[in-house]
Parts: sequence; structure tokens; C-alpha cells
Amino acid sequence: MKYASIDSSLFIENRNKFKQLMKPGSAAIFVSNDIMPTNADGSMGFRQSSDLFYLTGVDQEDTILFVFPDVKDGKHKEILFIKETNEHIAIWEGAKLNKAEANAVSGIEQVYWHHEFDKIVKPFLFQAEYLYLNQNEHTRQYIETETAEKRFNKQLMHKYNLHKIERSAPIMQRIRSIKSAHEIDLIQQACDITEKGFRRLLSFVKPGVWEYEIEAELIHEFTKNRSRGFAYSPIIASGFNACVLHYIENNQQCKSGEVILLDVAAEYANYASDLTRCLPVNGRFTKRQKEVYNAVLRVFRGASQLLLPGNTFEKYNKAVGELMTEELLQLGLLKTEDVKNQNPAWPAFKKYFMHGTSHFLGLDVHDVGFFYEPMQAGMVFTVEPGIYIREENLGIRLENNFLVTASSQLDLMKNIPIEADEIEALMNP
Repeated sequence: MKYASIDSSLFIENRNKFKQLMKPGSAAIFVSNDIMPTNADGSMGFRQSSDLFYLTGVDQEDTILFVFPDVKDGKHKEILFIKETNEHIAIWEGAKLNKAEANAVSGIEQVYWHHEFDKIVKPFLFQAEYLYLNQNEHTRQYIETETAEKRFNKQLMHKYNLHKIERSAPIMQRIRSIKSAHEIDLIQQACDITEKGFRRLLSFVKPGVWEYEIEAELIHEFTKNRSRGFAYSPIIASGFNACVLHYIENNQQCKSGEVILLDVAAEYANYASDLTRCLPVNGRFTKRQKEVYNAVLRVFRGASQLLLPGNTFEKYNKAVGELMTEELLQLGLLKTEDVKNQNPAWPAFKKYFMHGTSHFLGLDVHDVGFFYEPMQAGMVFTVEPGIYIREENLGIRLENNFLVTASSQLDLMKNIPIEADEIEALMNP
């Protein structure tokens, strides 16, 4: 891995959080992701299961975590199974973790080889009444491919069909949504790397540059700073492309007079950051572009102040909608009668601001958490309002990452330029 080693105390603490919410007499099993194929003998590379990484810190395939707090022998409360390395793997791929290294990474004392799983776990599982199985229960997930988790769960439910099955996902969503100090440090590192990438662009962007050239500048800066790369598919959208919310082709030339919407951010140690900024291609916003930009910035500032412990997303979204409605009225994009006659299920502002304002952030860019519960200290959210005017070939979105504190919020991207005048000054030194 490119990132610096992480103290195993983080993963020990995370497992303890999970164990505290298990039913008595329960065992839990977590499995690593597959290495997904492409064509011929190619693969997409490996991205660890966020839940397994959260609990172990192990960042390689063929890994299984077994947790059984009430096991009778008292020694096998936690067992880690890893891929057995050998000389062939070492030559062709690079050696995998040995048992001592896996222990150092995870803090788990009992480490066995992956192929020993059935033999080792079988007698322990027969002591358990409940079996916690994990699965991706993110509300926005849509997966047609059978995942390693789903395949593994089917095998376990067939072998141990008399056990009472419990879902790990509700526990994981609860504990992962509250970030520890160590996790916040990792997210901050991802944000700091993102800042370096963004600042690199301020002297690079000019008329005639191609969107993919901007992408190349970013990936250079990210990987130079020990990131694996982008935390998500980068959006580098000039002109009308900025009005396509998930534009990822990044294949157009940037023209003078256009604004580039950059939704681009680095990951670090599997933790995501999520940034959006808008840059004028020629270094100067037009009067209209700056009006829209500053309107979005005012909504951004107002929305960020609403990230407070105890606030609900229902109240939050309603308040942000009111802020945006006022700005759209001032810009002449909405009329008073539009608001008066709006459909409450799809308010008038949605014509120009059709997506959500905030989402959880962590090991996944759209991290897990419960939107129907009040905000709590330790949660990390994005704030990302936008205005998209297709008839003007103009899309403006601004986004930073915020930590909810005991009484307020902390902007983890406060050092990344966001004022229109500051951006113009940095692009025209």
C-alpha cells in the first residue's frame, strides 16, 4: 500500500465497538472483496471491503474475520484468516502478509491461513446461537454481480442452516458513522492531498486545455502524496458539461469564457474526501457567472452552519431549500408565483438544484449512516449546493467536508480557496 502504516489500536477499538452491539452467544463473519476481472487475464485491481478494513486494517484479498466474544475456550474470540503466501506469489505479485505482519496490522493474535477456515471455525460455530452475516445495505447500491459476500453468505447459510441469522450491516452503519480521532486524521490527510491537487490546477487551467489533461495533473499530484488516486470517478466538466451531474467522460476542450466544474478528490488509506470547485477557464468570471457563483457560496455557508448535533435531515433539507429558493429568486431564475404554486413534493428550486446537499463521508465517499436519525458529534458530511442553468451553459457547485463537533462544525477543507475573488487572484498572480 502507498499509505503509511496505521496503528492497530484503531482496528482493535473498532472491533470492540462492534462486539458491544452483538447479541449474547453470537458469532460474526466478514469476508474480503473479490479481485474483479476485466478481459483476457486482466483485472481491475483490488479494493478491500470497507467493513472488513474498518475492523482489521488488512488490505488484501482472501481475508476472513471471525468474531465470537462468548467462545468457550476464551482464546479464539477473534480469528483472522489470510492468504498463505509463497515464493511464486512473492515473485509474480509481491509477498502477502505473513502471520506476524497480519497480527501487527490488525491486533488479532489468532491468525490462520485462508484455506483453514472451515476446519478451524466449525467447532466454534456450533457453540453459537446467532450468526451475524454482512452484506452491502447502502440505500443507493444497485449490484447485479454476485459479490464475494453474497456468495460466501449463501455457503454459510447452507452449512449452518439451523443458526439464527442476524444482519451485521445495521451495527456497521451505526458505528462507522461516528468517526474516531484517528479516522478524522486519515480523512484530513485525504483532504490535504486534495488541496495540493486543486492548487496545482490554478496555474495550469487556461483556454485550450483539455479536461483529461486536468485529470492527469490531479492524478499526478495525488499519487505523489501517497494516495491510491481518486476517491471516486472524477468529474471535470467544462461549459454545458457542468449541467450533467455525473459527467465523467472528461474529453472536451475547455474554451475561454466557460466555467469548469471540478468534482474531484483524493483518497488516503481507503478514506475518502469529496471536493467541488468551479474555475473560469480564462481566469476571470463574467459578471453573471460570479453572481451565480456567489449565490451558491451563500447557500453553502448557510447550509454548513446547520450541521449541528441534534439537527434532523428533514429540518436541514427544508432550511437549505429555503436558502436556495431565495437565491434563485434574486437571480431571476424563479418568480414569486413559481414558489407560491410549487408542488411541495418537488419544490420550485429543484428545477435548478435537483440533488441532495449532504451525505455521510468516510471509508466510502457516500458513506453509511442513518439519515432518519439526528446528527451527532463525530459524523462527517459533505455540503454541496449547486445551481445548473442549462440554457446558459453554466453549472456551479461548491463542496467541502465538515466534521460535526459537540457544539458546532469543523470545515476539513477550510484551507482550499473558495472565494471567487481569491480564485481569480490565484489564477492571475
